[in-house]
Amino acid sequence: MRAVLQRVSRASVTVEGRVTGEIGAGLLILVCAMDGDTEAKADQLAAKIAKLRIFKDDQGKMNLSIRDIGGSALIVSQFTLAADLRGNRPGFSTAAKPDEGKRLYEYFTAKVQAEGIPTANGIFGADMDVSLNNDGPVTIWMDV
Repeated sequence: MRAVLQRVSRASVTVEGRVTGEIGAGLLILVCAMDGDTEAKADQLAAKIAKLRIFKDDQGKMNLSIRDIGGSALIVSQFTLAADLRGNRPGFSTAAKPDEGKRLYEYFTAKVQAEGIPTANGIFGADMDVSLNNDGPVTIWMDV
């Protein structure tokens, strides 16, 4: 699985003029299930994100996890993270097929919740408007 994490002071996702998910401090997680991904990879990604120390402590050092700060995660599916850029028009053949992608997206969301992190979501496959205040900015790319 592939994810882009953005440390945020707030983030929201809107679909057809309706807010479907919003959070305060925490992480905006853009996630893509790749062809051949498994639940084990989703488990690994969720566990790694829960432990990742990218939030500031009292000394301003990145020493705290999302759980340490009581943060939330806004999880948004984004198949374009699978882009193949060999030409001038990206291809997305390495992304999981839509049904499997949705299943793994929902499974991943449940695993993040099981890590003790409150979540909000976009809508899989929808045209979404994502708004955020990137804190830092801190943006991290993860593959598992």
